[in-house]
Amino acid sequence: MRVLHLNVGDGSIVELDTNQTDTSPITLYDGPVESMLDKSLGPLPPVTRLYGRVWTGGPQVVIRYYEAHVPDEEPMPICAVARLGRGQLQKKPESKPGTAIVEFSRAGVFVVNSFR
Repeated sequence: MRVLHLNVGDGSIVELDTNQTDTSPITLYDGPVESMLDKSLGPLPPVTRLYGRVWTGGPQVVIRYYEAHVPDEEPMPICAVARLGRGQLQKKPESKPGTAIVEFSRAGVFVVNSFR
């Protein structure tokens, strides 16, 4: 994270799934996800793609990002998570196993020092 001049806690806004932008609600699936920054995150401009993984097993969706890809540049490692306050990444009751229906297509993304 030092190479990117990012600190733990730095944050931005991310479109959770580039295939479901500006949609409400959206369905997320267990497995890989491609998200997109809506606002800059340090030196990473809007439209930077974030690649990570989604887990839907609990009452709330967990999304961890491990790679950032700025257009026309090489992908770089990143350690970040998606968060949305007040339980807004909670799965809707009608979510089927392996999926999570969530109300909003956007969430906060925050730099972390490790995944726990």
